[in-house]
This record gives sequence, C-alpha cells and structure tokens, in this order.
Amino acid sequence: MKNTSTRIKLFFSYVLLVVISVICLYPAVWIIISSFRPGGAMYSPTFLPDRFTMEHYTSLFNDKSFVFGRWYMNTLKIAVYSTIFGTLGTTIVAYVLSRFRFKARRTTMSTILVLNMFPSFMSLVAVFLLFYQFELLDTHLALIIVYSCGAPVGGAFIVKGFFDTIPRSLEESARIDGASHLKVFSRIMLPLCKPILIYMSVTIFVGAWVDFVLARFLLRSREQWTVAVGLWDLATNFRTANFTMFAAGCVLVAVPITILFMMMQRFIVEGLTSGANKG
Repeated sequence: MKNTSTRIKLFFSYVLLVVISVICLYPAVWIIISSFRPGGAMYSPTFLPDRFTMEHYTSLFNDKSFVFGRWYMNTLKIAVYSTIFGTLGTTIVAYVLSRFRFKARRTTMSTILVLNMFPSFMSLVAVFLLFYQFELLDTHLALIIVYSCGAPVGGAFIVKGFFDTIPRSLEESARIDGASHLKVFSRIMLPLCKPILIYMSVTIFVGAWVDFVLARFLLRSREQWTVAVGLWDLATNFRTANFTMFAAGCVLVAVPITILFMMMQRFIVEGLTSGANKG
C-alpha cells in the first residue's frame, strides 16, 4: 500500500515538473523559432514556419541602420570589466567582514543589509547627478563603476558565509610560517573559495550583460549603447520595428550566458551548496 501511494505521489510530481518545464521553456523555444521565421512579424498561425531563414541574423550585423556588432562589443567590455572589479571588491569586503574584528564591523554589516532592502532604481537620480558632476555621462566607465561598486552590496554576505566555513587554523598556520595577510588571502583563501567566486563572477557578468535600466539612463549616444538598449529601440521604434530581428538579437544575447552557465554549472552549484553543507 505504501509503495502504491509513493508511486502515485512520484507520478504526479513528475507530471507537475513536466508541466512547469513546458511553461518555462515554451517562450524561449518560440523566440528561437521566430528568429528563423521569414518576415518581420513574430505572430504566426503555425508554431513552425514554412521555411527557415538566417536573414535576420545577417541583417543585425549588415544593416547600416544598426550597429549591433558595436553594441555587442560594448556590452561585452562593460560586463567583463564589471565582473573583474566587482568580484575583487566583493571578495575583499567579505574577507574583511569574516576575518577581522573592528569597531565599525557591525555598523558596516547592518548598512549592507539595509541597502539590500531598497531597489537599485531608487538611486538613479543620485547616480545621474554624481556622474554629471564628474562628466562621466554617456561613458562605459560610468556603468562599470556602478556595477562594480554595487556588487559587494548584493554579494558580500554570500561570500562572507563561505569564508566563515574555512577553518581559521589554516590562516594561523600560515602566519606562524611568516605569511602576511596578503599572502594568506591570495594563496590560501582565494583557491579555497573558487566555487563561490565563480558563482559571484557569473552573477555579476549576467547582471551587467542583460541590464537595461541603468544603461538606458546613462548612455545617450547610439554608438555607446549596449545590446539591451539597442534591442529595445529596435522593438519600440515604429519606423524600424522588426520583431523577428528582435528575436534573433535576443537569441544572440542568450547564447553567451547559456554557454557560461553550462561551463560553470558544477562550480555554481558547489558554491551555492558548500556553505550550507559545512555550516
């Protein structure tokens, strides 16, 4: 009787998972198929087009009214630099909060927690005025600074939790041998924290890669746009609206993220679960 009940529950669990998977995957599959659909309209009475075409992908790079290749490289540059500086800043902040005891430690941790409670768009006016004063509007440096400085606010506690699981005896042994704080941090702590650092790097990269609000707010000239802003203009401009080309652009945006997650999947899962297993 118990075996029958267990099988029934398992069956319905699988059915529920299949339904959820179909609901989640259907929009993505529709976009991919639409990117190969002839014409400019995404709607079609049939799920599969009569014929498949690559013209939308070639038009993105060959059409003189777009600079999609430049937008793509702009986005890649911003995302890579933001990932490097954001991961470095998050790691240093997390290491200091985890390993050092100082007067402002609790205040710093409370401040980070409070900042996490507010949505980032609340600071848009302050960010705009700040970069206006420093003459950094319409520059990629402005976005890199925002993404890099915002990364510790969102990820410091995650990385700190991982640092807390590493025994202090490793550091004490290294210091007995004459290692400085910098050597302990770079040669002992960082190699041990590889999973969580990869997780943070991927998170920061994806956030910078797909962000639209800040990029639209700070970047004014067409040549400085990111892919997200360029695709938004493509889909909303009534003169150039081409939804199948927009679908092709979305696919090209999703490809690097998909490859990144497939390559780093093991480290991402390990980074998310190690703290819970060791805690």
